[in-house]
Formats: sequence, C-alpha cells, structure tokens
Amino acid sequence: MIGFLAQMQPNNVLTPEWWRGDQGYPTYGWQIMHPAVGIAIAAFFTLGLYSLLYKENKFYRFVEHIFVGLAAGYSIYAIWAEVLYPQWWKPMIGQAAQGGMPIEIGHWAWAALLPVGFLAFFVFSTKNAWLSRIPIGIIIGLWSGQQLGAFYDRYLPQIADTVRPIFPNSWTLVDRNAPPGVLAAPQALNNLILVVTFIVVLSYFLYSFEQKNKLVQRSALAGRWLLMVGFGVIFGTTMMTRFVLFIDRAYFVLIEWLKLGPPN
Repeated sequence: MIGFLAQMQPNNVLTPEWWRGDQGYPTYGWQIMHPAVGIAIAAFFTLGLYSLLYKENKFYRFVEHIFVGLAAGYSIYAIWAEVLYPQWWKPMIGQAAQGGMPIEIGHWAWAALLPVGFLAFFVFSTKNAWLSRIPIGIIIGLWSGQQLGAFYDRYLPQIADTVRPIFPNSWTLVDRNAPPGVLAAPQALNNLILVVTFIVVLSYFLYSFEQKNKLVQRSALAGRWLLMVGFGVIFGTTMMTRFVLFIDRAYFVLIEWLKLGPPN
C-alpha cells in the first residue's frame, strides 16, 4: 500500500525527495520564503485547528490565538482600505479628471465625520463615557431611517411575489418559449404550493387572539411543520458548507502539501 501511494505522484511525503526538500513547488523571485515552507506552515495551522476534533488542547489554543491576532491586524488595514478610504476619504477630497473619467467634486463637509467617529473611543473613559453615545445615536438614527427603504426593497417584493396565479390555462409541460400569460399545469402546482405554504405559515403567527377554531389550529400546526422543514433545510445547507470547507482543507493537506494525489 505504501509503495502504491509512493508511485501515485512524484515527490510526495512517502518518497525520499520530499524529505530532502525537493518537493517540486514552483518558486518566484519575489517570495520571501520557499513555497514548501509556506505550505508547511499553512498545513501546520490547519492541523492545529482541526485538533479540536480530538479534544480541547493547547495546540488548538495556540493556533486559535494566532488566527485571532492575524484577523485583528488585518481588520485595521481593512477598515482603511475597504471602508474609510473608498467611502470617506475619496468622496471628501474628490478626484481630478484623468483617463477619460470626469472630475469628482470633493465634499469637505465629510471631514466632520472624523471627530464624531473618534468620540466612540471615549467609551474607555470613566468620566467622559457619555460622549461615546453620540456616534452610536447617530448611527442608530440613520440605520432606523434606512430600514424603511430596506423594508420596501426587500420584503414588499417578497410579499407581492406570493400573489401568483394557481389555475393553469395550459395542460402541457413548462415551455420556456411559451408566450406571456401561458401558465402550464406544473408551474400552477408550484404556485399553489407556495401560496398555501405562505398562508399556513402566516397563520402560525396569529397571536392576537386565541386559536379556538379547528381550521385555524390545523393551519397553524401545518405552518409549524413547514417551518421545521425550512429550518431543517437551512441546517442541512449549513452542514454542507462545513463539509465543503473540510474537503477544501483536506485537499490542501493531502494533495497540495503531502502530494498524495494522482499524478498531474
């Protein structure tokens, strides 16, 4: 078995070349370290994270702190590169016409946002902590106003989409080239399922009065079951995402690092 794996791909972990450092990784002039070293470090941290599957250990804690520190350091750069610079600095100073692009007028009033933002750091002051509430109040006020537009753009189209025709006018299969207004039987069945699901799920949230009517009770029970099915699908999708991440890391360790895959 070991001999078979050693023949699968040159320079894998079961060959002398791998242990001599001749892994065959491409090198570039601008790299600080050899690619094999960088891949080995990445594999080291990957194994450290997945060591939690065995039990809580110091190796996992060490790698976890490394990742938290890297994330904190990158967030400082990301705040400037992805938030402050494109959304605050560039609109504030404007841009001259270049490369066929028109001139962008600077809005110097945006400079007032910087001291307002710095007020948030007064949360670390015992005496002047009340100043940190000013930017928080501004953000909450702006966010509350934007939610009206967000509700209109996100939820009203979804509510309007539940009003669908459920009576077919064509008993054929779905035809993508059919003229507008033609509703095939399979599509009408899908619309019926959507409308019924919307009604019974909505009836589950009728808390304004006691549900004594048998029809309302059974509708609410059906809505509860459909909600459970929907939550199950979401949970299953989450698990599939976790498996995709695990497969990607397993591919990295076994194929890119140890080179135990088939020959290229």
